Amino acid sequence: MHPILVQLGPITIRYYGLMYIIAIAVGFYLLWKEVRRKGIALTMESLLDLLLLTIPVALIGARLYYVVFRLDYYGRYPLDVFKIWEGGLAIHGGVLGGVLAVLLFARWKRVSFWGLADAMAPSLVLGQAIGRIGNLMNGDAYGVPTTLPWGIHFPADSPAGMAYPGMATHPAMIYEMILDLAIFAYLWATRKRGYRDGFTTAMYFILYAIARSVVSLTRGDDLYLGPIRAPHLVSAILIVVFGVLIWRRRLYTRTQNV
Repeated sequence: MHPILVQLGPITIRYYGLMYIIAIAVGFYLLWKEVRRKGIALTMESLLDLLLLTIPVALIGARLYYVVFRLDYYGRYPLDVFKIWEGGLAIHGGVLGGVLAVLLFARWKRVSFWGLADAMAPSLVLGQAIGRIGNLMNGDAYGVPTTLPWGIHFPADSPAGMAYPGMATHPAMIYEMILDLAIFAYLWATRKRGYRDGFTTAMYFILYAIARSVVSLTRGDDLYLGPIRAPHLVSAILIVVFGVLIWRRRLYTRTQNV
């Protein structure tokens, strides 16, 4: 495994960036199909505007979230804040940044935030699954050491190799990829069952929070708040918030057959 796919003189194509491009392309296609199916009044040009707004805001959110939890390091090496190709994008920060961007966009275009968020949720979790391939090749989002037969020895110069020299680690990024694909399958299968707007979004947050909490038990690079893993704390908050939302707004009620 190596983070670089192709090196052509000064041009470097990395798996990390390539997976993001594939995830965005596939996600955009599925989003366009969902927007048309749900009858949301957005044109292709409007969705491109949404893409151009959401992606940078989500990336900034993902990076800021990570940097805030690693101020001890980035305080000493501030220029490393910009080296996102080396990893260090926290999914929770990216999702929160993306939610803010979608909320602003929905108000700008005067469309339902929850309807648009529901259309985006399957694409989002599928994109996360695709992105984990980049983590695998990059050697980040790695697990703790393991003696299990599927443990992976990452290159010595990779984040996992430097954290645990010469040791096989849990392929935590593969665990999460599998769970993300399972969540995508569920959301895609239930999206036409006529639940109230917001149900698909709420289920995405709840299911992903559960999946991320499980994977965190094997992660070797989790962020911490004192002795508590940050993903466990944030995931618990998300489960409670969106569980209450489903119950209070009765999002589980079917309003139509689509």
